[in-house]
Amino acid sequence: MIAKTPEAPYYAVIFTSLMAENDKGYNSMSDKMVALASEQEGFLGIESARNELGITVSYWEDLESIKKWKNNTEHTEARNLGREQWYENFKVRICKVERDYGLGKS
Repeated sequence: MIAKTPEAPYYAVIFTSLMAENDKGYNSMSDKMVALASEQEGFLGIESARNELGITVSYWEDLESIKKWKNNTEHTEARNLGREQWYENFKVRICKVERDYGLGKS
């Protein structure tokens, strides 16, 4: 599903990852983190796709909201598990969205 974001500007956190062989518990933790993020102040939406390469983009009102999410205790625990067992490699990018447009049929 495409996230319904407000008029720009806002911020995007792009998380790109390659999974390790041991992904036990990953899907349930991922679902938990999406639910938890959606409760955070400043959260605007999320989009995710995974095949060989996983890409998740979360949208936020401002940099302070992103910082608070990064420092969330449960999110920190999930990130640590990701580093220790779920990810072969990953990259996080934080971007300011200056403009967006689309078809908007749904």
